[in-house]
Amino acid sequence: MTTLDDAAGSGAGTALPSLPEDWERCLAVAAHPDDIEYGAASAVARWTAQGKQVTYLLVTRGEAGIDGLPPHEAGPLREAEERAGAREVGVDTVEFLDHRDGSVEDGPALRRDLVRAIRRHRPEVVLTGAYTVRMVAGVVNQADHRVVGLAALDAARDAGNRWIFPELADEGLEPWGGVRFVCFAGAERPTHGVDVTGTPLERGIASLAAHAEYTKGLGAQAFEPRPFLTWSARQAGRALGVEAAVLFDVYRLAFEGPPPWEQ
Repeated sequence: MTTLDDAAGSGAGTALPSLPEDWERCLAVAAHPDDIEYGAASAVARWTAQGKQVTYLLVTRGEAGIDGLPPHEAGPLREAEERAGAREVGVDTVEFLDHRDGSVEDGPALRRDLVRAIRRHRPEVVLTGAYTVRMVAGVVNQADHRVVGLAALDAARDAGNRWIFPELADEGLEPWGGVRFVCFAGAERPTHGVDVTGTPLERGIASLAAHAEYTKGLGAQAFEPRPFLTWSARQAGRALGVEAAVLFDVYRLAFEGPPPWEQ
């Protein structure tokens, strides 16, 4: 089982590379409200401070996430907390797809919804959560997370093919093949990192703190955002050689520059 120290690169001998930041638009795709806030929001705060445009797309409203609250009450509450958390890191646009929390289905319907959003927002970077069974520190990943992460990866490529979901053209959505990277947060074996030392981490903490009712609803598993995110970011920072970081497993969808056989 991979430990957090392993994932953070302790003993690896070399630091992970920084995620390239020569881009302008990012679409962050998550299964539930609060998923982005478990670390990745600190990276979002860094990017919005650079003037980058980041949009949030939530596949569900998280209505099954609070044991003591029925779904028809939990959904609107968690949506409001997500919008508040997004504002803390400079994100103004938060969209919801209304798939059913806890039973998100893999298949064309979900992928079409994601392709639609990618064609509409035309991101160069798609940020999502790990789709593997194990996440960082060997934690078992949740079913919706796995489905959404893999669907986001597939949609990032399908968005550029006019013959996949051609009906989207009737909505005025032309193909978009401009996604360069798909970045998976919480991955067991990250490949890149983002320095979030200082203000980005503070804003990320505030973003998770906006989910106060959800966190309180965890009962015995409830936690304080500041110590949790500070510890996590410092552990990850060791992999990047900085004080605090967020780590990602980065998939490139195209070669940067000429392909290796032409160099």
